[in-house]
Amino acid sequence: MITYEITTDVPARLVDAYERYMREDHIPALLGTGCFRAASFARSGPGRYRVRYEAATRADLDRYLEMHAQALRDEFAARFPEGVAVSREVWTTVERWDPRPHSG
Repeated sequence: MITYEITTDVPARLVDAYERYMREDHIPALLGTGCFRAASFARSGPGRYRVRYEAATRADLDRYLEMHAQALRDEFAARFPEGVAVSREVWTTVERWDPRPHSG
């Protein structure tokens, strides 16, 4: 699995608008590209957010980056032209563990 992770630092004056935009517009639009199979939106503290998009393969992520990323980034920048710091990383799952069911 490939995880495309975006971290943002949002000033207090933009937090409400940012959260609403991400929930109602941006995350659904990214999922609507068909390149990702899941997303999560998390907050670690005031104004610090992480969005994780899960792609089944690197080819799915590459398709998103080539065909959709620029338009969605431009739309985000138009909505938040200043004040929101964004960083992006790609993570490749090396191994995954799932809990085993407890036997009674």
